Amino acid sequence: MTVTATQPKNPAAAPPTDPRERLRVARQLPRWSELRELLQLRRPTLSAVERRLEAALSIGDLRAVAVRTTPRAVFDYVDGAADAELTARRNTEAFAAVELVPEYLSPVDRPDLSTRVFGRQISMPLIFAPTGYTRMMHHEGEAAVARVAARHGLPYTLSTVGTSTVEDVAAAAPGSEHWFQLYLTRDERLNAELLDRALAAGFTTVVLTVDTPVAARHLKDIRNGLTIPPSLTLRTLLGMARYPSWVLNKLTTAPITFASLSSMSGGTIDAVRVPDVVFEPTLNYRHLEWLRAHWPHQILVKGILSPRNARRAIEAGADGVVVSNHGGRQLDRTPATLSVLPAIRDELGPDATVILDSGVRHGQDIIAAVALGADAVMIGRAYLYGLMAGGERGVERAVTILREEYVRSLQLLGLGSTTAIARHHVRVP
Repeated sequence: MTVTATQPKNPAAAPPTDPRERLRVARQLPRWSELRELLQLRRPTLSAVERRLEAALSIGDLRAVAVRTTPRAVFDYVDGAADAELTARRNTEAFAAVELVPEYLSPVDRPDLSTRVFGRQISMPLIFAPTGYTRMMHHEGEAAVARVAARHGLPYTLSTVGTSTVEDVAAAAPGSEHWFQLYLTRDERLNAELLDRALAAGFTTVVLTVDTPVAARHLKDIRNGLTIPPSLTLRTLLGMARYPSWVLNKLTTAPITFASLSSMSGGTIDAVRVPDVVFEPTLNYRHLEWLRAHWPHQILVKGILSPRNARRAIEAGADGVVVSNHGGRQLDRTPATLSVLPAIRDELGPDATVILDSGVRHGQDIIAAVALGADAVMIGRAYLYGLMAGGERGVERAVTILREEYVRSLQLLGLGSTTAIARHHVRVP
């Protein structure tokens, strides 16, 4: 009897015996509708500034753009710090060492970023720190920064050694919250004039900086000749010439001066005399008491790094403190501000206003600071990188980046608001 093997009715349906055959994928020509979904072509951006800013996804990216668009001496002034720059590195390293502890199964759709500082609501715990020489970085200067702050519902702090006056800032962003950073000088009449003008311009808070009894040594600035008075080297001048747009903007706009000081006392305070005027080696608690007697609104003392110093500042009349080491630009080898923040908050209790300054570069840095006791943070270099990268549009980009990072991080942590941030959400070494 002959047995005939039964053939499968559909040979194509039989599984391949070769493993390589089983891994092969059938190919077909793509349909146009499928290609169209993949391509998503965008209209090209003609503005070089806009292209650079769109490509910047972090504050570090804005810093990289600023290096390419700003003379090196100017960039070094912003980016550099005192002596060996140890403190500046410690600030950022302290934030990098923080671990965030999420609370999953707590979905957050739209977190409430707002918080209150001195009883007034701001859109997120972020304040624009005072910076000097701002129009040197970009010709739009403080006015551009104040406008961005106003659009985002955030306070802006004008420096005594800024390149715009309190009147300029008030006109650039009317109706917004402006603070004035004060260097209490040895000229009491000048101090009173500065306060009177700030008050008349509608400024709500004075930020007394106390960590500058003398000027620190910035080695990069000395080598570049970017000192007071300037002693620019040939290399620095040639380096500036490589940025014709920057040079043209400086030549065709108002001269860069310490605006609030140059108009005082008959205009007798020039750049050469500024260090002798604004750096006061004898600054002490009696000066703070004098300020308390002459300023009717809130006072913050900026430059605090110890609980004892914070307590004495409050007892002398301050309403709060800014935990700051001047971004590492004054005394080098001081502790990172984030590392001393918890002890200062514990010393002052929950009612005093405590703001953290120095080293903030990411939205998660804001979370870390709030968790460890800050009501809000100040940013300086972060927005100056944006200013150098693209003027007002660059500052806007910097705030947008920080805001988006802050929102996303709150969502990932499972926190529905700024007020929900607590100490147990962070771990520090």
